[in-house]
Parts: sequence; C-alpha cells; structure tokens
Amino acid sequence: MSDQRHLVVVGASLAGLRAVETARADGFDGQITLIGSEPYLPYDRPPLSKAYLDRLPDGQAPASTEFRSEDILRDELNVTLLLGVPASGLNTAARVVTTADGREVSYDALVIATGADARTLPGTEGLDGVHTLRTVDDAVAVRAALDSGARTVVIGAGFIGSEVASGARKRGLSPVVVEALPTPLVRAVGQQMGAALASLHTRNGTDLRCGVAVASIEGDGKVERVVLTDGTVIPADLVVVGAGANPGVGWLEGSGLELDNGVVCDENLWTGVTGVYAAGDVARWRNGVFDRLMRLEHWTSAAEQAAIATRNALNPGEFKSYSTVPYFWSDWYDVRIQFVGSPNADEIVVVEDLDADDRIVALYREDDRLVGVLTVDGQTEIMKYRGKILKHETFVDAVAFAEKRKAARAAKREVAKASV
Repeated sequence: MSDQRHLVVVGASLAGLRAVETARADGFDGQITLIGSEPYLPYDRPPLSKAYLDRLPDGQAPASTEFRSEDILRDELNVTLLLGVPASGLNTAARVVTTADGREVSYDALVIATGADARTLPGTEGLDGVHTLRTVDDAVAVRAALDSGARTVVIGAGFIGSEVASGARKRGLSPVVVEALPTPLVRAVGQQMGAALASLHTRNGTDLRCGVAVASIEGDGKVERVVLTDGTVIPADLVVVGAGANPGVGWLEGSGLELDNGVVCDENLWTGVTGVYAAGDVARWRNGVFDRLMRLEHWTSAAEQAAIATRNALNPGEFKSYSTVPYFWSDWYDVRIQFVGSPNADEIVVVEDLDADDRIVALYREDDRLVGVLTVDGQTEIMKYRGKILKHETFVDAVAFAEKRKAARAAKREVAKASV
C-alpha cells in the first residue's frame, strides 16, 4: 500500500462510499475524510424515483435508502465525515480542498465524486410545489404531494420524469408529462426507440405532450398552473422537473483541472494533476471499449469507477485502466427497460417490438459491430448482449443470435398452447 496518509473523497453518494470502502478493503490504514454537500449519510438514489414513491399503508414509512450506518462509517471504516458542508474550491498546488464553511482539508490523494446537479427551471425558486428529484429531500416532498392526490405535471419525459409519471398512474392519479422535444429520450436511446418507449405512456393512459415547451409556472406562493408555449394552461399542485442534470464541477473552477462536460480524465480516471482522480457522474473519461470520452450517470459505472479511481490514487505507478459496456435500467408501469452499450448508431434493427411481441429487443450498429442493445422485459438476456459488445461481436452475428432467441421463444409458446 502507498505511503500516502490522507485520502480525501469529495462527494458522499454511491461513488464516494465505494471509494472509502475500497481503500479500507485494500488495507489502507491512513486517514480518510469524506466530504458531502447534503447532511445525510450516503444513500441510494435510484429508488427515490421508483419504490420510494409508491403508496404504502397508513403509518408505514418507505424503506430507508441509506447504504451504511454512521457507526460503520465512523467506527469500522474510521472515516471522518464532513456532511452538509459542500466543497467550494480546490488548490491543486497546495493539495487543499476548501469547504463552504471555510475549512481547508489537505490531502495526499483526492477522489472527486461530486456527481451531477439536477437542472431547475428559472423563476421557480420561490414557488412551493416545484421540485426536481435528485435528493432524499426532493423525494420526501414529492411523495407527500402524491399522497395528497396532487394534480401532477412532469416536465421532461426522460427516465426520471417517466418513472415519476408511472408512479403517479400506479396511485390512480392522472399526471401530464410535457416534453419540449418532438421525441423524448433521443440522446439516451435514439429517435426511433425514443418513440417506441414514449408509447408506453399512451398505452398506460398517461397524457404525454411532446414538441411543446413550458412558457411559465405560476401560482401565488405555491404552484397553481403550468402554461405551455402553445397557450395551454394545465392546473397543477405538484410539478416535477426532470430536465436532466449537469456535472457537479462548479467548485472546481480555477483549479486547473480540465472541465468539459465533467472532469476530463484518462483511461485510468486520472485528471492529469498529481494525486487527483474522479469517479461517477462527474467523470468524463476515455472508455477503451469504444475508444472515446464518455460521462455516464449510471449506478453500476459509478461504483466500479470509484473502486478503480481509489486504487489508482493510492497506488501511483500501478495504474489499472477502467473500461466498460455501459448499463442502465428504468422501471415504467409494469415493465423494465434496460440498455447496454452506446446509442450512437448508424442503424437500429428492431428484432422484437411491443405491438407484435409485447417486448422490445433492438440492436444498435456502428460500422460492422454491435454497439448497443435496448430491451423491454428482456431481463433474461440483456447481459448476454453486454458480453457480445465487450467482445466486439459483429452486427450480423448479433442479429442472428437475436433472431434465434426470438424463434426459440415462439416455439416455446406454441408448445405451451398445445399443452393446454
């Protein structure tokens, strides 16, 4: 283990937690300080827009999303916690992180894991009932509004917004989803499949309005209505803004790090500055599987990156690169959406679709190789495709595999029918 004695991790979410856990698991016995902008112990974010919003029996609270207790962090992992105190600056020459309350925390190795900040709508800062859904405080407020039967408007038909809309429908509410683009999720899955996923809203009775933007959100101290650019007025008690997120790099301005849609890193998650690494939503690093810079807002990659970044930070000269086939999932209504790889494709071949098959298997081609796969209710096979992308399988072979799987499912259904 390195002779570095103080590891500082900025960002107390999944990536930050994995960083400190990795350091201790690998035998690091120096000082560790974990700095977090929220007053809470590290907690799991994905459930906040899913199960956390479900209606529960009266008197029953939603399950905690906290990863570890304070006793484990302070006593077993021997971590100094600075929570509710966001980092405000970084001096790489002096190796010092400055916090908002004026503290200066020196480091030998630094892992930046400040994630991303939800985008807000200008002019809504003082209006009750308008929320993003990034923190546990957001989730508590949104859940309370749904419990009261709030007239709900969701701004943005991306994954977070769609999960909120799905949760509202599950409660018997009638949310309206407003999406400025003609087709949602174009950056995430491409236009063709964005339209296919959007159809899940209409299939489940959700009012989805695409190609129209929000002109204003109005109310006397509390939200009362959403006005669209086409003049439509939608009554609202709750507005959830799901307009994406920006990497949390504001505190790094002037630090000398390269900031371009995140903290730019090499394949080792190194920033190019001695002792400084990045992981999670804030890191934009070179992914060797695709030989390009990527920034991922995915649970799996955040955890994996944090482990690699920490090991590289504590063992300079023994670098290990990080490459991956990105993976994410989202639960809407009664289906699971999963995606592996990259949506940047020359062609998308849909082998199975919702109308004919009640599921989706769509393959993404770049040049002659498979680079991405989208499934709806394809839990039994999505990881098979992830392995194929990692092995640089040709697109022709991947399509043949998908067609074979489809035929096998059809044959199985015929056998089941015949036995009835």
